[in-house]
Amino acid sequence: MATSSSAKKLARLASRGKGKKVRFQGGTTFPTIVAIVSAVMLLLVVYSRATVPAEETGAPQPGDNWSIAYGIRVCDEWIPNLSGTADELDADVSTGDMTAVETGTDADGIIHYHPQTGGNTGRKAKLGVFLRQYGISLSDTRLEIPESQVAAGETRVWDTADFTCDGKETQVRVRVWDDYTSGAFVDNVTDFASLRFTRSGMVFAIAIVPKDAEIPLPDSAATLADLGVIGAGSGSTDTTGVTETTAATETTAAADTTVAAETTAATPTTGG
Repeated sequence: MATSSSAKKLARLASRGKGKKVRFQGGTTFPTIVAIVSAVMLLLVVYSRATVPAEETGAPQPGDNWSIAYGIRVCDEWIPNLSGTADELDADVSTGDMTAVETGTDADGIIHYHPQTGGNTGRKAKLGVFLRQYGISLSDTRLEIPESQVAAGETRVWDTADFTCDGKETQVRVRVWDDYTSGAFVDNVTDFASLRFTRSGMVFAIAIVPKDAEIPLPDSAATLADLGVIGAGSGSTDTTGVTETTAATETTAAADTTVAAETTAATPTTGG
């Protein structure tokens, strides 16, 4: 046991530490710097979010009416264009003659893109909007047209797993001309629903064809000038651009459409 004198010494040592505060070396400088840096970073994040344009901003906007030609090609033939009705005039997209469609249907091979208030404006204007409107299922291996758009007994489903063109293996491809007068195009083999509508006068050829097949402009492209669309190209057919994409999976609202998202290297080709 500790002696009486030892106990008194311990008590005195313990009493010396009472009421003393623990101090960090360096004072408050470092914590202040950390607080300032954190505040600045927070302000930068808030500012960047406030200044980045929303996805729906930019053209097209309500009041715009873009004319975009399209065609659906199987092997070496264009199948009949889709028929539109007057009901779609109140939607973001329609097809058929905008005047004749009020009294019936007319398959003109033109995507009339006229976004509604609160609809698919700006960067939301994509091929997927058209596909969903008309119930077209399009993936990197399959093309399906709704029964309402084909004559009784006509083929409306094509799958690369069992469909060939004169014995040649097929692929689904969407060729896009940014300007119907240019001749420059890009071939896409996936992620079709995400292809954007960026201007009036574009052309989209949806095709299931052999890999080495040429895809010409759909006949409907020739009617864009009659609709008042002024092209910006030279009319040359020698300009180029092919992009092939593959992998990943995405589903659109139209009949479980699967698409891929990863892009691989581009291969030059001659425009048609």
